[in-house]
Amino acid sequence: MAIRKIRTMGDRILNKVCRPVEEMTPKIQELIEDMLETMYDAYGVGLAAPQVGMLKRIVVIDIGDENGPYVLINPVIKETSGEQTGEEGCLSVPGKSGVVTRPNVVTVEALDINMEPFILTGEGLLARAICHECEHLDGILYVEHVEGELHDVNYEEEDGE
Repeated sequence: MAIRKIRTMGDRILNKVCRPVEEMTPKIQELIEDMLETMYDAYGVGLAAPQVGMLKRIVVIDIGDENGPYVLINPVIKETSGEQTGEEGCLSVPGKSGVVTRPNVVTVEALDINMEPFILTGEGLLARAICHECEHLDGILYVEHVEGELHDVNYEEEDGE
């Protein structure tokens, strides 16, 4: 496993549409392991393959619940409901955050690490993360949804969160 470089806003790969994963290969398995390690190293809750320079439809999410981490291969959001508005940030937009409205409940169909289909329904932070990461796969950054302005994040004030 290795920590990969996280691409930041302005890198054109972040604006490209990713290709589906056709089969699990040792390279894809390694990519997923590296994505998890990279996400944890950066203290993120989600990471999409284009954020580490790979145009594959893969996201990893860990919101700190007992069921994570989640690996979603070729995810498709099937249903959304409700609404939540809150602060959102992104490892590809370091040091910034903004207010974004997302669905409060999201159901996604995806393949797991064994290329078996499954359905995941997330609420609150998990729903936000699913939406945010799936948009990366279509070349969309959260900054396109920010209500108002992006603002600087002072990490020292966020100890204990």
